[in-house]
Amino acid sequence: MSFLVALAALVFLMFVAYRGFSVILFAPVAAMGAVLLTDPGAVPAAFTGLFMDKMVGFAKLYFPVFLLGAVFGKVIELSGFSKSIVAAVIGLVGSQRAMLAIVLVCAVLTYGGVSLFVVVFAAYPFAAEMFRAGNIPKRLIPGTIALGAFSFTMDSLPFSPQIQNIIPTTYFKTTNGAAPILGTIGAIFIFVFGLLYLEWRRRQAVAAGEGYGEGHSNEPPPVDTTELAPAAVAFLPLIVVFVVNLLLGGFPGVFGGLIERVYGTSYDLTLALDHSIATPIASIKAIWAVEGALIAGILTVFAFAFPKLKKTFAEGSKAAVGGALLAAMNTASEYGFGGVIAALPGFIVIKDALKTIPNPLVNEAITVTSLAGITGSASGGMSIALAAMAKDFIAMAEAAHIPPEVLHRVASMASGGMDTLPHNGAVITLLAVTGLTHQQSYKDIFAVTCLKTLAVFFVIAVYYVTGLVQSPFRLNSERGSRI
Repeated sequence: MSFLVALAALVFLMFVAYRGFSVILFAPVAAMGAVLLTDPGAVPAAFTGLFMDKMVGFAKLYFPVFLLGAVFGKVIELSGFSKSIVAAVIGLVGSQRAMLAIVLVCAVLTYGGVSLFVVVFAAYPFAAEMFRAGNIPKRLIPGTIALGAFSFTMDSLPFSPQIQNIIPTTYFKTTNGAAPILGTIGAIFIFVFGLLYLEWRRRQAVAAGEGYGEGHSNEPPPVDTTELAPAAVAFLPLIVVFVVNLLLGGFPGVFGGLIERVYGTSYDLTLALDHSIATPIASIKAIWAVEGALIAGILTVFAFAFPKLKKTFAEGSKAAVGGALLAAMNTASEYGFGGVIAALPGFIVIKDALKTIPNPLVNEAITVTSLAGITGSASGGMSIALAAMAKDFIAMAEAAHIPPEVLHRVASMASGGMDTLPHNGAVITLLAVTGLTHQQSYKDIFAVTCLKTLAVFFVIAVYYVTGLVQSPFRLNSERGSRI
């Protein structure tokens, strides 16, 4: 019975997310409903002492990342830099290679720290124009944008400033550059096979005599590429974010970051307090590095586009803050939900069932990607999984001599596996912006979803075959048990 209660809570949360209801409202409803059926008298204490404690703890750590990421994306948009970046990449690749150009555009923006939602709005007008000129079916645009924005730059490539690459750092005490070789191999896998799939779909359409189509909704006006900022200036904030992130956080196996050098392993805050507050640097240095990098990126945009931003930043920042609050609170609510579910007797049955998967990396990948699919959120599913089972993953990995960097990369990539199921918020937004429906375009988004999921297990196999973890300058030769 206790197992069914925990399972019912997970299914209920998936159902309400799929139906479009607010997770902020229904995550505590699902969690407290499970507690009510387990121990009615424990509901108030579980809500205050467990759900809210976990929720607030998540917001304390990650809300600044959500906020700064949203503001950075907004100033890139308001300054016109995003349009310059898109135009420059398309000019470099060639407008005749529409799919490759749009994938690279989305990849550059997301890896540079621009939020996924801003990327969709920035890339769509160019994609529509290029697909129309190339007579490529419009229905392939969402799959193309999804490959560039929702996949390898989000969670596979090392040093990505996206939240899916930041969350594992606090559990495994790693940096956001964890397992750079494995992450890069996974990114190449997704990129190559994703493009091959999209090209196959394009050739199918050509053979069937299908073109861009007519009568589409939400068709954007022709892109105005006059008065664009110089490409070098537009790219500079993205470069600044990457470089500052690298300098502050360090490169695994090569050099430690400035944060670690300045603060050591712990910092005691005193000021005028009657007691000192100890801050463990190892678990938060990656968060500080990304925050510092995003601040530097925002200041860079202001330095080069202040006249334009001073007119639009007040209103634009309100939208950015609102979006950051919604995204952060959604994920924090799911994290609180995970903390409650992990405390239920029924969850022990689930954990024991998962322990029948003997390989720690496969176990972690299946757990994280399953919960990401259930919640329709990469960060939410990973938060639930790591809140409940991070200690188990670490213990299993230590027993198999698997470095924590590999746990980080597998968790991050697995979160971006089955997250893009039909009820995912980013998928719904992407289809709404492009004026297409699930029936028309979800098939191609799902293909990208399957590729992302396969890439996780491909990377696990690569690790067991090669033992590669760190940079080429310091390879880890330890290998865990074979699958």
